[in-house]
Amino acid sequence: MSYTAFAEFYDSLTENIDYGEIAEYYNRLNEKFDGIKGILLDLACGTGSLSVIFSRMGYDVIGVDISEEMLSIAVSKEHEGIEYLCQSMTELDMFGTIDGAVCSLDSINHLENIDEVRKTFEKVSLFSNKGALFMFDVNTLYKHEEILGDNTFVYDMEDVYCVWQNEYAGEGRTEIYLDFFVEDKESGLYERYSDDFAETAYPRELIEKMLTEAGFEVCACYEYLTENAPTEESEKLTFVARKK
Repeated sequence: MSYTAFAEFYDSLTENIDYGEIAEYYNRLNEKFDGIKGILLDLACGTGSLSVIFSRMGYDVIGVDISEEMLSIAVSKEHEGIEYLCQSMTELDMFGTIDGAVCSLDSINHLENIDEVRKTFEKVSLFSNKGALFMFDVNTLYKHEEILGDNTFVYDMEDVYCVWQNEYAGEGRTEIYLDFFVEDKESGLYERYSDDFAETAYPRELIEKMLTEAGFEVCACYEYLTENAPTEESEKLTFVARKK
């Protein structure tokens, strides 16, 4: 998954996301569970929108993403005090240890399979100081089966028209196909770009089991952006785990 075309239009397609609210949420959880406001790993940081806000909050941010295209956009933004690394989550290799980690916007779901999720948890654990918090959100099986499913979504933005098609493959896996149409201002013709990737959702119990096996204590599991207990119809969950 290179996200080559997706990277170019990512910020436009996610302009409805309140990154400030997300950063405040994770910062609040960090304080609630006595986390350290020190070196923070922003795992799968994408174009760096959250990294910038975390840095302004006083964290020393290391942003990691597998996509060179995403990171090239991140470094074009204000990034004083932020270090960006092009790495896979499963092959994470820090120069030192970290005081906390955040993985947002269902990036864990983008991993290819359960073994990659396990490797990612193990890598984050390896570089985490004792007591460091690992906080992340995931889409649920319910969302993949009932919301994303075999549905198609259309986004008509000012600078790009996007058709987002899903194919539910079963066992929590959704194949995603994106087509972007961008108008050439001179000719008035539209140029088409395409990208594709997949997301896989896993049972809550399996995620917690893998966290424990990787050396974390599961502190909490909430419905996304709240501190409420999850329900059977929760579309997204937030996990808070502490390095033992």
